[in-house]
Amino acid sequence: MATVLPPPSKRQRTDAAERARQQQDIEEIPSDAGSLRIQFFDEVTGLPIGSGPVLVPVANANPKNLELLLNTLQDHDSSEYIPYRFTLPVPDKKTKEPTTTAFPTNIYKTLITPGLISTEEVQNISAAPQAVFRVQAVSRCASTIPGHGEAILATQFSPRTSSRMVSGSGDNTARIWDCDTGTPVHTLKGHTSWVLAVSWSPDESRIATGSMDNTVRMWDPKTGKEAGKPMKGHTKWVTSLAWEPYHIQKPGEPRLASASKDATVRVWSTNQQTIELVLSGHKGSVSCVKWGGTGFIYTGSHDKTVKVWNAKDGTLAHSLNSHAHWVNHLALSTDFVLRTAYYDHTGQIPASDDDKRLKATERFSKAATIQGEVVERLVSASDDFTMYLWDPSKGTKPVARMLGHQKQVNHVTFSPDGLLIASSGFDNHTKIWNARDGKFINTLRGHVAPVYQCAFSPDSRLLVTGSKDTTLKVWDMRTHKLSVDLPGHNDEVYAVDWSSDGQKVGSGGKDKAQNHIAAVPSPSIVAKLNETMFNLSKNENAGTNLESADEVPNSASTAEPQVLIYLSSEHEFASTSLMTSLARLFRIILATTKSEAFYTLRISLAPSDNTLCTGITYHTAHDSHESPLSIQATYT
Repeated sequence: MATVLPPPSKRQRTDAAERARQQQDIEEIPSDAGSLRIQFFDEVTGLPIGSGPVLVPVANANPKNLELLLNTLQDHDSSEYIPYRFTLPVPDKKTKEPTTTAFPTNIYKTLITPGLISTEEVQNISAAPQAVFRVQAVSRCASTIPGHGEAILATQFSPRTSSRMVSGSGDNTARIWDCDTGTPVHTLKGHTSWVLAVSWSPDESRIATGSMDNTVRMWDPKTGKEAGKPMKGHTKWVTSLAWEPYHIQKPGEPRLASASKDATVRVWSTNQQTIELVLSGHKGSVSCVKWGGTGFIYTGSHDKTVKVWNAKDGTLAHSLNSHAHWVNHLALSTDFVLRTAYYDHTGQIPASDDDKRLKATERFSKAATIQGEVVERLVSASDDFTMYLWDPSKGTKPVARMLGHQKQVNHVTFSPDGLLIASSGFDNHTKIWNARDGKFINTLRGHVAPVYQCAFSPDSRLLVTGSKDTTLKVWDMRTHKLSVDLPGHNDEVYAVDWSSDGQKVGSGGKDKAQNHIAAVPSPSIVAKLNETMFNLSKNENAGTNLESADEVPNSASTAEPQVLIYLSSEHEFASTSLMTSLARLFRIILATTKSEAFYTLRISLAPSDNTLCTGITYHTAHDSHESPLSIQATYT
């Protein structure tokens, strides 16, 4: 009997068409197209990479091959492989002024044939590392957690982990959620009106909430109890909150800025619950406040202005007056490192407060340094359909005016690597921009209603958007195409956040439900991260089974394997005994292998008997083989 195969899905047809197009592009390049002389530059430092220009055949000049070449030039092995984003200056067809352009997949057709660049000249290519680790696109709704009695208006993950998230709601409460088990941990009761803003402190020790009852309250996330008395002073509701960055705080004296509809911003001592500064100068509601890492506070208002304040004494430094309508939102190029302070992908927390401050300072300096200069850029989004890119340290003239949205721009954010800007608007679109010069890159089309918020993954490769159309969508920042469409909400999605470890996306909206969407670590996560997570060591004794660690097998006594282990998981597990067993299994692989194969540990939970089934698949350059090794470990 013949087997009837189902027709290919729309996604499969689209992918096949894209592969065919790319192959056609390659075939269209003539064999005598010559070679490009390419000089790589580090986009962050501006310094050249390598000893000089390298020759690359035009037919092979595409981003993937350049990425491989650059890693080879820097002597990176497989465990140190770094993904890059490439840009080059290209003269504008009309003005002839150079503009920064992403390196195309077919440079012959796109740039050489039109005469925009020449093979006789050295092409200066800027390379920006994409991430230390990679995040896989979210793929499913891990849990939908009821609890709030009204719409969820704000949500934010802990700066350290995806295990905890806080949400603010129209039911006058905030809630802390355990995202691993999908259960509420604490209900933060005290406000008498809607909770419009929530914010974790950079060291994770406090949560601040701002409400329509005109107050700011502090909470202990461990106990769920209010930390001190309500912070009163605003005469209208609180719209936005911003913590003083950890690296510039006075030790033990964190401060918080709150913006309000009463046209003021108040700076609070969170220990004393007292007002230290009142920033008065706006003539309309202050919609957003940001506290920068260079000692400035930035505010956007319905009076059409963005103001820059000195955080030390509250004096006005600049007033940025280019918008023609309300300023809805602000974003800083350093937002990600300011939010996460001394927490990073390694999970290693400095022991002392001084070391924490030093690490936070180093992370900020690295993120803000461009060609040897500390640059903290600001982008503002407005009801006038535009955005402006600013460098407040250089004065009041904008770096760029960013045009393209056809309706109000509601939300804007920088990618964690500081290279991209994403803006979401009431025209149903999200747009991507170059964060260095404000040039338009692409439009992400797919939502059928206004897009309220967007959030980048911590590796800057993915973007999630939440919309009035009840869906979340995940976009690939390399192709600017839809990666995953995520239904799950039954009404408008007001708030969305991506955890700093890349594990989860959280969202909330009008349907009162808090959704936690799993984003499992990608199969391309680097080996060093696996070693951190599982205490992997080539030198420790490895056992021949999961229960003992007696002696290293004889076959491994002289082996020096160069093995990169990739982890792919379909089940979130937290059992200490299981983690220990997996670490032993990894050591067995390292100890017994003699090849340079790549290994994949597949993990799946068998629902019938609740046992964890693991198997090993190894891949060589020529083929893939299923290993006879098959192990079962009870999930306890």
